Amino acid sequence: MSKSGSRARYERRKAALDSIPPVEQSVEDGVLHVTRRFRGLTLEQAVGYLENLGGERRGDTEVEGEGWRAQLSAEKVPVGPSYRLTEVTMTWTGKREAVEPIILQFRLKAFRAPG
Repeated sequence: MSKSGSRARYERRKAALDSIPPVEQSVEDGVLHVTRRFRGLTLEQAVGYLENLGGERRGDTEVEGEGWRAQLSAEKVPVGPSYRLTEVTMTWTGKREAVEPIILQFRLKAFRAPG
């Protein structure tokens, strides 16, 4: 695939992700807090993705990177009448310039759609 084709694919994926708002987002004393949910991946996969993005595990449900921290939890949620998926909830905190790129990179990695 050409460089322009790769860029176009990236832009389409980013636009799709941008259309999904966070569960919660706030700024307190200059610290950004963003909560998002991800279905179809396990807690271990989510931690692994964060470690691949430069984070270091700080216990079972926390990963810390340069200028950011992510708290994770997981639960089974119903999808239709008889099917359940694991849903990982993540709350990132840190400086906006550190948190926003990590969230985007994580979301691109975890995005589970064709195309």
